[in-house]
Amino acid sequence: MCCSPSDPQTSPGSGLVLHPNLAGHGQRRESFLYRSDSDYELSPKSLSRNSSIVGELHTEDLIVTPFAQVLASLRTVRNNITTLTNVQCVSSKRSPAANQPCVTKVCLSDESYQKLAMETMEELDWCLDQLETIQTYRSVSDMASNKFKRMLNRELSHLSEMSRSGNQVSEFISNTFLDKQNELELPCPVSKSRERKRRQQQQQGGMMTQISGVKKVSHTSPVSGGSVNRFGVKTDQEEMLSKDLEDINRWGLNIFKVAEHSHNRPLTCVMYAIFQERDLMRTFKIPTDTFVTFMLTLEGHYHSDVAYHNSLHAADVAQSTHILLSTPALDAVFTDLEILAAIFAAAIHDVDHPGVSNQFLINTNSELALMYNDESVLENHHLAVGFKLLQEDNCDIFQNLTKKQRQTLRRMVIEMVLATDMSKHMSLLADLKTMVETKKVTSAGVLLLDNYTDRMQVLRNMVHCADLSNPTKPLDLYRQWTDRIMDEFFHQGDRERERGMEVSPMCDKHTASVERTQVGFIDYIVHPLWETWADLVQPDAQDILDTLEYNRNWYQAMIPQSPSPPFYISDGEGGSQGEAGGGGGGSPPSKFQFDLTPDHQSGDGLGRTVDTADSCETVTLHPPSEETKHDVSPAET
Repeated sequence: MCCSPSDPQTSPGSGLVLHPNLAGHGQRRESFLYRSDSDYELSPKSLSRNSSIVGELHTEDLIVTPFAQVLASLRTVRNNITTLTNVQCVSSKRSPAANQPCVTKVCLSDESYQKLAMETMEELDWCLDQLETIQTYRSVSDMASNKFKRMLNRELSHLSEMSRSGNQVSEFISNTFLDKQNELELPCPVSKSRERKRRQQQQQGGMMTQISGVKKVSHTSPVSGGSVNRFGVKTDQEEMLSKDLEDINRWGLNIFKVAEHSHNRPLTCVMYAIFQERDLMRTFKIPTDTFVTFMLTLEGHYHSDVAYHNSLHAADVAQSTHILLSTPALDAVFTDLEILAAIFAAAIHDVDHPGVSNQFLINTNSELALMYNDESVLENHHLAVGFKLLQEDNCDIFQNLTKKQRQTLRRMVIEMVLATDMSKHMSLLADLKTMVETKKVTSAGVLLLDNYTDRMQVLRNMVHCADLSNPTKPLDLYRQWTDRIMDEFFHQGDRERERGMEVSPMCDKHTASVERTQVGFIDYIVHPLWETWADLVQPDAQDILDTLEYNRNWYQAMIPQSPSPPFYISDGEGGSQGEAGGGGGGSPPSKFQFDLTPDHQSGDGLGRTVDTADSCETVTLHPPSEETKHDVSPAET
């Protein structure tokens, strides 16, 4: 089926088959989402609360989102009524799943009949109770989001009680990845001279309506001798760059080598390679010199002095999005315009990032926070800068799109970039998991993705996955990203200390536990997200999950078995109850304002204490398969 890229409501794909989880990967750990949640085990049939969809091989897919649980339970009620009444099965969309035979006639003893009737009534009562408590102004995915947040809070509370470093990790995850409204702390007193200087800077900044960060960028012409450079950038290491870009269609492209061989223009040459690979410049009539001019201008607005959120990261997210769009399970699902929007969104999603979190900008009353009313401050700014740069000389790469195409693309890009606000993580995860599980229960395992809303939901999560893909890459690359993000966190912590502010969780170089942070980051954020994505695209993402587990075990093995560094409470340099998370969330909830004195310590007989929680888990490192080429020995540390 051929679809015009101008029509956002049609998709070239016919549907996505949702496969059961593969038994071959049964040894891999499940995320905390599959642990018991007592509030959702009130039904007399606990099995249907964590309902299984039984296929031909009697394999079970555990359902954890509340709305899908209700649907699965209602399907059980319907099947029971069929049995109790001996009503012949008729062909309709309400019939049991295709792989379940119709129940024709079953003879039950009086005792069995009464028991099944009672169970059916209790099951139906549970469904009614759940439906009666739904708040009409909230979506059904909010039910899952609230459940997941509650479960995560419980996990983090337990982690906080285990050790001092666990307390830090809990606050970091809570602040960064949970979107919540909390009471604001009173700002620290600011000296009159500093306040006067801040006002002068604001007055010099001009009108609030001006988009800050946009500047004239000088770069050499992309056209050389009448033609554009081979990879869009001028370099004297073209052959080495060519070899690097042979992996443009492979998960785990070494973006650091691309940067080295492209004179620090990784975003431009990666985007050029992706657009060539997908033939997007021809499809949308984008002049090559305009494309390269825009990309060089965009890359020039990423800050090279920011350790993590720079053009390296943007290039990595763009290439990761390109790979996820090529997932076999999603073949022919998205229109050309949707693909263009996703890759463009990935490229601009962090432009002009200052290297500090949303909460830091809010707490310091920054111009950006005032302009965007404290809501997704950086993400709104990235969008404004990205679209504003299209108005620069010879930068409008969408000049040949129709008005409708431009409007649709802009709407899609805004949705995807706003989804990179890490405080929206749990809502995104709940949306995706609810959609996948609901389709499993109601559509015989087929996710059609035949409407704009469903496809955008997948695309938002796709870019979010790409943004959180570092732990799924080969270990040598993942470790470099970790070093960079911690460097950026520590820089923010230094600025907070200079201003007399409390230092944000994981931003204090004196106390941060890097290894435990990565283990917690994977366990509570990255793994549940990628687990759900893998459920969507089965079996395509299994190697990614294998690499993720290997990397998690490597960092677990690297956790120091000696006590964590002491907290510097008295001088204000190390409080873990910071005002911000590293990625831009709300203030920490009161339940994470924990006593900093660890309860779980034991002496080693030498007058020292050992933080037993930091060394309680024994792990065995099994490198991923040879096919993934991700095997890196811990000996390389």
